[in-house]
Amino acid sequence: MSKKVTIIIFDDHSLVAEMWSDLINADDRFSVIGICNDTTDASIESVKTKRPDVVIMDINIHPISGIDATKLIKKVSPGSKIIGVSMHNQPSFAKRMLKNGALGYVTKSSHRNEMFDAILAVTEGKTFICKEIQENLSKQILVDDDMPDISKLSEREVEVLTYIKDGLSSKEIAEKLFLSARTVEVHRSNILKKLNLKNTASLLKFIHNSSLDI
Repeated sequence: MSKKVTIIIFDDHSLVAEMWSDLINADDRFSVIGICNDTTDASIESVKTKRPDVVIMDINIHPISGIDATKLIKKVSPGSKIIGVSMHNQPSFAKRMLKNGALGYVTKSSHRNEMFDAILAVTEGKTFICKEIQENLSKQILVDDDMPDISKLSEREVEVLTYIKDGLSSKEIAEKLFLSARTVEVHRSNILKKLNLKNTASLLKFIHNSSLDI
C-alpha cells in the first residue's frame, strides 16, 4: 500500500475543521494528522514539527490571515503544499494565495471531490484552482477594461461589499462583522475610492451590470 498523504487543516471554526477531517480521512489515500483553529506561533510550529505533505488553509483565520500565514508556513516547512480555502469566490484571493506560496485554492461551496483532486494535484507539485474560481476569472476577463477592478479590494472590503449588495445598512453590517458602524463607513468609503465610484448607487449599478458573483 502506498504512503498516505498527510494533511494539517487550519480553520477557526472547529465544526468545519472536523467535518473536513472526517471527509478526508474517509478516503484511504489521505490522513489528517492535525487540526489548528488559529494561526498563533504554536500552530505554525506544529507544521514545522509534523511536516505534513499538505496544509489546508482557511484564508479568513485569525490572528494572522491565511494569506499571510501561508508565507510563514512555506518558511518553516517548505516541502508542505498549501491549499487555500475560503467563502470568497473572487479570483483576486486565489491570486494572493498563490503569490504567497500556495499551490491550490478551493471555495467552501466546492464539492469534496474537488478538494480531493486539489490534494492530489498539489502533492504532485501541480497548481489546482476550483471550477468556481475559474468561471469567475473568465467572467472578469470578459468585463470591459474600463469597469472597476474588484481585485483591488481587501478581504474585509469584499465582505462589506457582499452585505452592501444584500441591502444591509452600515449598522447591520457592523453587527454581522462585529465591527463599529464607523469602521464599516470607512470600509465603504475605501471601496468607492478603490473602484473609482461616486456613491453606493453607482456601486450597486456596477455589481448588477458586471454580473460578478460576490
